[in-house]
Amino acid sequence: MLDKELVLEVLRQIEEAAQKVIDRFQVISVPGDFTNTPAGMEKMDAICMMLIVIGESLKNLDKITGQKLLSQYPEVDWLKAKGMRDIITHHYADINAETIFFTCKKKIPELFSTIQKMTKNLKI
Repeated sequence: MLDKELVLEVLRQIEEAAQKVIDRFQVISVPGDFTNTPAGMEKMDAICMMLIVIGESLKNLDKITGQKLLSQYPEVDWLKAKGMRDIITHHYADINAETIFFTCKKKIPELFSTIQKMTKNLKI
């Protein structure tokens, strides 16, 4: 049996983390904005922490839904989204600013929109 309230809480956590990424990324125009200043490096660190939160929460969502929920929304590459958490956590020294830039610019808005759709569908 699906614990709908728990699923909605995890989705809320993912949505909140994605919104923080979107907000923090607004001042970034090019990948070098992450690496050219101490403030940019701090911005990338903060964004990476939220990407870890997203990945970990997605893994938890898979556990509590028996891997049945995410597969219903193929517009997001969930495997890569969860894998980003592992890469950041275990290989942080090798993180590429271009990859984080691409993820923030192209992938997080899609993920955010899909999470909102999932939440809406579960509340119906």
